Amino acid sequence: MIEYENLREVNRPYWGEYQKSLADALERGWFVLGKYVEEFERAFAVYCGCNYAVGVASGLDALILSLKACDFEPGSEVIVPSNTYVATILSIIHCGHTPVLVEPDPSTYNIDPDRIEDAITPKTRALMIVHLYGRACEMDPIMDIARRRALRVIEDCAQAHGAEYRGKRVGSFGDFGAFSFYPTKNLGALGDAGAITCGDERTANKLRALRNYGSHKKYYNDYLGINSRLDEIQAGFLLKKLGDLDAINSHKRQLAGLYRARLRPEFIKPAEAAEQSHVYHIFNILHERRDELREHLLSNGVKTEIHYPVPPHKQRALMPLLNGSYPVSEKIHRSTLSLPISTCHDQSDILRVIDIMNSF
Repeated sequence: MIEYENLREVNRPYWGEYQKSLADALERGWFVLGKYVEEFERAFAVYCGCNYAVGVASGLDALILSLKACDFEPGSEVIVPSNTYVATILSIIHCGHTPVLVEPDPSTYNIDPDRIEDAITPKTRALMIVHLYGRACEMDPIMDIARRRALRVIEDCAQAHGAEYRGKRVGSFGDFGAFSFYPTKNLGALGDAGAITCGDERTANKLRALRNYGSHKKYYNDYLGINSRLDEIQAGFLLKKLGDLDAINSHKRQLAGLYRARLRPEFIKPAEAAEQSHVYHIFNILHERRDELREHLLSNGVKTEIHYPVPPHKQRALMPLLNGSYPVSEKIHRSTLSLPISTCHDQSDILRVIDIMNSF
């Protein structure tokens, strides 16, 4: 069986280092906001090309705290892609704001810059763009719109650690970059974890307080914050793996190259562009007979995933809040299939998947 993902094997090369890191944390007896969090924050900021990184408990919290740091008036509108994962939209709602959905470019799955301005109203305060599946968005036109319209930009980088646009890494374009280190991510922890990147010290300090009950000093609260601190032990694990992130991304690009070169044309593959690098957290294809194809693969020993089976505006919890028609998003969600592409796979695994797909 070719698993879609195998986190035991993905993390096996790090077991020894993880054990040392855990033993050190146990010996020090310091488990919240300690030296590993500080070291990881510095290293991750440098990696992303940002001045600051602030560790938090999850990718969702990274988005929520980014919005909270903006201090928008309640009911502000935030533009977001119509085909994103539900967490992106939940962050807007939980902060008391209104998500405004904009359709993606069907060739990239990322928000279509040409559709953004039509969605802007006097209540619009921010663009929350998503580097979906690991491909960087078209940041030049997005940032141009933001500057002209005086809008904040929050990058959802949960799936795109290390992806670049014109040689600059995601998370370094907007006011905030929100990252998830969920275990399946290219840079994955052994539990939930996240981080926010930003460019100025004042914002970083505010985020540090917001993640810690709104407090800069223990028992003195300056903001209405929450408890969302990156776990010291997880930070130690992430610090060990960060040095290999470029190699992880390179491996996934090599596997993606096999899919791109050898899958039959009927399987619609993600488009590539020289100025937008892709780190392939997910390698998705589109096929009108997606469910039959998935069953064909499973019956031949290949597991797959669907990211995602239901578009946000069709989710029961969100239907009362999201209005409009989103045919591009619906087509993507109806026909997308995610294929195995992990550091636990080698070229022979991918060639086997390709042969089975081409026999469909």
